Amino acid sequence: MKPSILRRAVLAGAIATSSTIGITAATPAHAQFGGIVYDPTNYAQNVLTAARSLQQINNQIQQIQQAATSLTNEARNLASLPFSSLQQLQQQVQRTQQLLGEAQRIAYDVQNVQQAFNGRYRGAALTGTHAQMVANANARWEDSVGAFEDALRVQAGVVGNIDGTRTAMNGLVSSSQSATGALQAAQAGNQLLALQSQQIADLTALVAAQGRAQALNAARHTAAEEEGRERRRRFLTPSTGYQPGNARMFRD
Repeated sequence: MKPSILRRAVLAGAIATSSTIGITAATPAHAQFGGIVYDPTNYAQNVLTAARSLQQINNQIQQIQQAATSLTNEARNLASLPFSSLQQLQQQVQRTQQLLGEAQRIAYDVQNVQQAFNGRYRGAALTGTHAQMVANANARWEDSVGAFEDALRVQAGVVGNIDGTRTAMNGLVSSSQSATGALQAAQAGNQLLALQSQQIADLTALVAAQGRAQALNAARHTAAEEEGRERRRRFLTPSTGYQPGNARMFRD
C-alpha cells in the first residue's frame, strides 16, 4: 500500500507545478535586476516622449535662427549709405550761384532791371541832349558787352562742373550696385536725383545768362533805332535842324 500512496503524491506535485508555470506564462513579462523592475511598454512610451521633446527643441532652434536672420536683414535694410555726394553737389551749385551773382551792371534783380531800362533804354534817355544820348548809347553798349561776358563765364563754370558731376555719378552708381539694404538703395537713388537736380540748375543758369545777354543786345538795338529816329527828327526840324557852317579839311 505504501508505494501506491507515494506515486499519488508525486503525481499531485507534478500537476501543481505545471499549473503554476502556465499561470506565470500568461501574465506580462517583467525582468528584475537587482531590485529594479524593467517594463518594456513604459520604456517605449518614455522613448517616444523624449523624441517628441527633442523635435520641439529643434523647432524652437530653427525659429530662433529665422528670427536672427530676420533681424540681420532688418539691420541691413536700416544701414545708411556710406557714400554721400551732397557736399560736392552743393559746392557746384554755390559756384554757379556765385557766377550769377557777379553779373555786371544789370543784375538778376527786377528792380535793378527796371531802373536800368528807365535810365538808359527808353523815355528821356533817348530824347536828351546830344551828350546825354551819346553817354546812354555807350552805357547800353557796355551793358551788352558785360552780359555776353557774364554768359561766357557761366558757360565756363557749367563746363567745369562736368568733371565733378562725373565723379559723383560714378560713386553713386557703384554705391547703388553694392547696396546691402533697402535704405542704402533708396539713399543712392535720392542722391542720383540730387545730381540730376544740380545739372538742371546749371542748365537753368546757363539759359538765364544767355537769355540775359540776348535780351540786352536786342534792347540795345531797339534803343538805337529809337534814338536814330529822334536824331533824324531833330535834323529835319526847321530852325533847329542842321545848320551849315565852315569846315576846314586841312590845316596849314
